[in-house]
Amino acid sequence: MKVTGFTIIRNAIKYDYPVVEAITSVLPVCDEFLVSVGNSDDGTMELIKSIPSPKIKIMESVWDDNLREGGKLLSIETNKAFDAIDKSSTWCFYIQSDEVIHEKYHNSIRKGMEQYAKDENVEGLLFDYVHFYGSYNYVGNSRKWYRNEIRIIRNNKNIRSYKDAQGFRKTDDSKLNVKKIDASVFHYGWVKPPKAQQAKQENFHKMWHDDAWMKKNIEATDEFDYSKIDSLEEFKGTHPVVMQARVKAQYWNFKFDASKIKLSVKDKFLQVIEKNTGWRPGEYKNYKLI
Repeated sequence: MKVTGFTIIRNAIKYDYPVVEAITSVLPVCDEFLVSVGNSDDGTMELIKSIPSPKIKIMESVWDDNLREGGKLLSIETNKAFDAIDKSSTWCFYIQSDEVIHEKYHNSIRKGMEQYAKDENVEGLLFDYVHFYGSYNYVGNSRKWYRNEIRIIRNNKNIRSYKDAQGFRKTDDSKLNVKKIDASVFHYGWVKPPKAQQAKQENFHKMWHDDAWMKKNIEATDEFDYSKIDSLEEFKGTHPVVMQARVKAQYWNFKFDASKIKLSVKDKFLQVIEKNTGWRPGEYKNYKLI
């Protein structure tokens, strides 16, 4: 069994993506790791080259900034990287540049890949998600956050990155057959200095919308307002070792007042159901659990 990790990245320094931590966090369960570096103007290529591992392979890509619909540019670039992985690999471990795997999950991830390596009916492995918001001390707990997603896929080029690259489907648009493993992805995309977060939001929405929409819907401000959130809870666990330096270096203040949760009566009721039963009524699932 051979495992190849892969990711895409562009302007990691400008938008403060923890891409080095993301890559480093999965290297122990990968035999090699392919990084597709988009045309950047902030030293991203040099940053990736500085990762001290012989497992790293780098490819260069030029992103088409004219593609501003539904985030499909991200899927196009993800598919480019996936297609560059040769057929010798059994599994491909996709990690986004703001996602990190805690080292405590390495054994269960490896076990899951080994267990289903020869079962061709299993097309992907499903992870839980922990979404941090505002600071490293809070996680989202409302229905707006997705709970699961596919991050390990079989090396079958009939599998394609789906829509804005959050997940995967097959070329006929059918969902992948997946097995859930005992591992979580720590998503840090909503934890950045307020100025970097605002810049990242503006850049991200350019991959979804035209200039007219941007002017109407994106507030002209220097710093992102983290207070516009419905519900959070305090994070009680530990962060991955590779994230410790970032956690200690946080210099902006953000605190969430639990007495000011902004949920409707319906959402509060559904949240209670989910907490007590694990069932999320009406949950969108971009996969088929087998």
